[in-house]
This record gives sequence, structure tokens and C-alpha cells, in this order.
Amino acid sequence: MSGEKGQNQQQNLNRPVTDEAIFKVTKEIVVKFIEVGRLTPANFADTYEQIYTTVKRSVYPE
Repeated sequence: MSGEKGQNQQQNLNRPVTDEAIFKVTKEIVVKFIEVGRLTPANFADTYEQIYTTVKRSVYPE
């Protein structure tokens, strides 16, 4: 039984990360920044782009 569980976990680790997942992670980070007052409408575009790029780079290293 534990062999099957380990094999399923390994398969999950090898699944590709979708663009949708990257957008969701970026959104969650942006929401947290808004909640703590770090992000305002004035700097939203620049900050969002930086967060998205950082998340994407961490998933797909160059």
C-alpha cells in the first residue's frame, strides 16, 4: 500500500504546472499584499507584473 502512495506522490511531482496555476498563485500573493497595505492601485500594474514574473521563473527556470 505504501508503495502505491509513494508512486502517486512521485507522479504528482512530475505534473507540469499550468499557466492557470501560476495565475492563481500570483493572485493569492497580490491579495495578501493588498490586505497588508503593501499594494495600492497606483503601483498595482508594476507589482503584479513583478510577482507574476517571479512565480513563473520559479516554476520554469531559464
